[in-house]
Amino acid sequence: MIDLTPHIRPGDGIWWSQTSAEPTPLVHALLDQVASIGPVRAFVGLTWDRRLTSELPDELSVVSYGGLGELRRLSGQSRLEVVPCHYGALPRLFAERRLPCDVGFVQVSPPDSAGNCSLGVGVDYIADAVEHTPVLIAEINRRMPVTLGAPRIPLSRFAAVIETDRPLLEAPERPSAAGELAIARNVAALIDDGDTIQIGVGTLPSAVLAALAGHKDLGLHSGMISDGVLRLIDSGVLTGARKEIDPGLHVAGAALGTAAMYDRLPGMPVAFRPASYTHAPQVLSQLRSLVAINSAIEVDLTGQVGAELRNTTYAGAVGGQVDFSRAAAMTGGRSIIAVRAQSRGESTIKPVLEFGAVTTARADVDFVVTEYGVAALRGCSLGERARRMIAVAAPEHRDKLEFDLDQNDLASATE
Repeated sequence: MIDLTPHIRPGDGIWWSQTSAEPTPLVHALLDQVASIGPVRAFVGLTWDRRLTSELPDELSVVSYGGLGELRRLSGQSRLEVVPCHYGALPRLFAERRLPCDVGFVQVSPPDSAGNCSLGVGVDYIADAVEHTPVLIAEINRRMPVTLGAPRIPLSRFAAVIETDRPLLEAPERPSAAGELAIARNVAALIDDGDTIQIGVGTLPSAVLAALAGHKDLGLHSGMISDGVLRLIDSGVLTGARKEIDPGLHVAGAALGTAAMYDRLPGMPVAFRPASYTHAPQVLSQLRSLVAINSAIEVDLTGQVGAELRNTTYAGAVGGQVDFSRAAAMTGGRSIIAVRAQSRGESTIKPVLEFGAVTTARADVDFVVTEYGVAALRGCSLGERARRMIAVAAPEHRDKLEFDLDQNDLASATE
């Protein structure tokens, strides 16, 4: 096991790569040694490391941009600090040292003939944080692919390295539920040939990608990609031919999917870029055909979106939703919120946001899509928005929403 004590001091701030690029052996070494190092603070993105959340030492405090993956467990235990920020703001927060960045853990490819390692499938905010982090420690994984566009880091830049040969973390696709398939069909009907899409990962985004099989010349500019993207490239749907920038290339910050996808990425027209590019307003404003497709935990009758909290627990994040939704609504094509009409038997469409946090403002939402239809909100008054939102709510909840609307006089109050 690597000895971290020469490189980490009490009071240091640490960050590490997220999702499929998480350097798990280095994280576990930190968990084993932090008691002898002393108190440190770690910035963690999306993680599925159960050990981090079940065996978190008292000496290690965790901060993140949301409660994604296993981090929602820490949130439920009141052991997660959340910095509510747009994903596109992360590069600046690292540059200003407002986030932990004394030491960084990365997972990279083996060095090439020039001694440079690729960040592979985990570029996102990591490439931006590297520039402001004096001490880098690397897991050099023989299975990390060298990807197009991913920044290279000289081997000499690392204070210490370990070498591994282990599979990248996979997120095998699960079948989409009937309701998700219906939502996907409704979303696909809003996308025109030649549009550039932004979409996340999960069963609902996978269903949307599958529903786009009949489209032509779509492009992609997104924070993360999954296996569904490669299938659309293979079928000729995703060509990027009409993109205003990066024509012929599909731009992303990270990949999360199966081993088969990771193996194919080096030969695909997918360029991995840092968050300072993928989420930058000056870049997104050039994509005049951008269609942002995002999800929610709850949406109110005026179109305000909550995607962070469920009760008092962080179960999501601001993330890149506002970065893309605002660009699509203001200078691009369409901003779409795709959401299941109910969750755990309760309506996800509510008179007012129940859990408090407004992630995306109603002015940045053009369409709300459920399995029951499409609420077109652009250009509508607040009262008309409420009526259209009720029309796409689950039928068993519509009467209650109508009652709340009338009882609280929300229609006139919001005019």
